[in-house]
Amino acid sequence: MKKGKTHRIKFRRKREGKTDYRKRLKLLLGGTPRLVVRKSLNNIYAQIIEYGEEGDKAVLAASSSMLGKYGWKINKGNIPAAYLTGLLMGKKAKSKGINELVLDSGLSPSVKGSRVYALLKGVVDAGLNVPHLKDILPGEERITGGHITKYAEALKKGKGDYEKKFSSYIKNKVNPEEIKKLFEETKKKIVVENG
Repeated sequence: MKKGKTHRIKFRRKREGKTDYRKRLKLLLGGTPRLVVRKSLNNIYAQIIEYGEEGDKAVLAASSSMLGKYGWKINKGNIPAAYLTGLLMGKKAKSKGINELVLDSGLSPSVKGSRVYALLKGVVDAGLNVPHLKDILPGEERITGGHITKYAEALKKGKGDYEKKFSSYIKNKVNPEEIKKLFEETKKKIVVENG
């Protein structure tokens, strides 16, 4: 009988494309709690996870859906909402005595200035130490929603679909040109209530 290589079946989560075990092992070797960031189209989620032999333990969690409590009435899946979610997570972590984390973005591709890095900037601005490169974080203009304001102004001037694109803003009585003001008000509430 011919002898050959033994076929080895990959772990289920690797087959399903849910876990990169090499990356996970490298993150766990440091022993630092992980800042796990996951995103969907309309939300961004963050958890602080500690490793345990019987299974990982979620210490804290925050999502952009919590921002409504602080006055954020518009889209919760954009860059300003991601930053505010990170700031909220960072303030909660500081109050629990957590000072150092390592970023775990899962299978999300690393894109400079993305929502994942906006959330990271919020966590860092809250005072936590998370190793990162400064040039990968989004600029202040994007964090405060300046790019959304510029887009709204361009649509108003041109023959764009302003009412269609910003219908949720209009429905919630938020002027897209005043996103920076709403951002600053929400940020102040998060800092005061969780400071």
